[in-house]
Amino acid sequence: GMWAHTMPCQDYQDLIDRGWRRSGKYVYKPTMNQTCCPQYTIKCAALQFHPSRSQKKVIKKVAKLLANPPTGSRAGELGGPDSGEPSVVEDVPDKQPSQVDLPKVTSGDPQVSSGDPQVSSGDPQVTSGDPQVSSGDSDQGRVKESGEASGEPEKPATSSKVPRAGEGPDPAKPPCKKAKLLRKQRRQEKEALRQASESLPLRKKEKKEDAQKSLEDYLKEEALSRLEMRLVRSEPKSEEFRRTQKESYEVYKKYQVAVHKDEPDKCTEKQWTRFLVDSPLQEEHKPGSPACGNGSFHQQYWLDGKLIAVGVLDVLPNCVSSVYLYYDPDYHYLSLGTYSALREIALTRHLHDTAPSLVFYYMGFYIHTCPKMKYKGNYDPSFLLCPESYSWVAVETCRPKLDASNYARLEQPGKEDENGNIDVDRVLVLYEHQLMPYAIYRAITGGTDVEDVRLYAMLAGRTCAERIILFRN
Repeated sequence: GMWAHTMPCQDYQDLIDRGWRRSGKYVYKPTMNQTCCPQYTIKCAALQFHPSRSQKKVIKKVAKLLANPPTGSRAGELGGPDSGEPSVVEDVPDKQPSQVDLPKVTSGDPQVSSGDPQVSSGDPQVTSGDPQVSSGDSDQGRVKESGEASGEPEKPATSSKVPRAGEGPDPAKPPCKKAKLLRKQRRQEKEALRQASESLPLRKKEKKEDAQKSLEDYLKEEALSRLEMRLVRSEPKSEEFRRTQKESYEVYKKYQVAVHKDEPDKCTEKQWTRFLVDSPLQEEHKPGSPACGNGSFHQQYWLDGKLIAVGVLDVLPNCVSSVYLYYDPDYHYLSLGTYSALREIALTRHLHDTAPSLVFYYMGFYIHTCPKMKYKGNYDPSFLLCPESYSWVAVETCRPKLDASNYARLEQPGKEDENGNIDVDRVLVLYEHQLMPYAIYRAITGGTDVEDVRLYAMLAGRTCAERIILFRN
């Protein structure tokens, strides 16, 4: 890694396209082939992105919870960030489970299940009370009982005779189906309906696909307007950033302690500033850049006047790059991790309107063996950076290779690093307040660090090595 004192946005764009990332002003590149969990740079083609079914559910879930806020002592008790389905809440008395009144069932009451009807096998059901007679046979039952009471002799049974209540099924009625057969019949009916829907004419399916809503259409949900988005420049600090700086830090501290189990005394405002506020990127307003300009920003999420989440972003010539997200843990039920990524994709598409070259959303690193990082591949279409050719390869193409090996060359054989032809003598060096190529520096000092400079140039790429100034003393 290297400490970046100041850096044009284009230089950082070129560096992240070679697998570099920043933390504050420290810019680093993982040693991919030496670590147990290789970190692949991942980007999403924002203009072609369409939310998946689970991502749509998250947006609808957030809208539903904003329209009908959950009740309870703590909002976080009523949902979870990974819940795919919308949370359904109900106002109930504040009682322990043992204090809840349940209906009592006596031995004389019929037991009815909540599922399929219980069908008897034909054996009589005997209780301690009077015989139970169905409504259809009640008159016959009373006639028979009356005859027995009057002393009339019992007639011999015949096959056409209606049996007395409790002596078996009525032969005049169709036999009852077993509950198991009823369930099987319902499953078959559902399967027939499903197959019928799949056999619809192709043009109807195409019409349905044409009617698909865009990401912006889903985010226009009226309830979502309660969640106000503010993009404030963090370096140099804008007036809006300074006004909300204390609130932003408090949310960060609360998040780090609750989610990452950091010690409270370690989460100082100075540490937050070095990590998520300081940035080497210069503020730029060039032709073709968005209205907000290029540089480092905080995207703030305000709910009814309260700051609940902050996304740390870099707006670069070709992309919006996500640095970090922190949020108030009391609102984790809003699935802010997924929701913020969708919001940042929407921001990328919005900035593209005035900055045509800004078309990608960079999500940091993808780790195939880590579920908390692997989910980033679900934002389709996404691409991983090959660690050898530094070209972009579709995620679905990379998955089989990463299943077989944690570290893999993602690009096909034969394609080489187009920016890897390095001439170490052309690397720019700042030595004793003078700017010079490394060839002159080596002549002055003897060049004992030539291997270190060669490694730096290879990792940074020819373009950056000949443009970025390397400080030596």
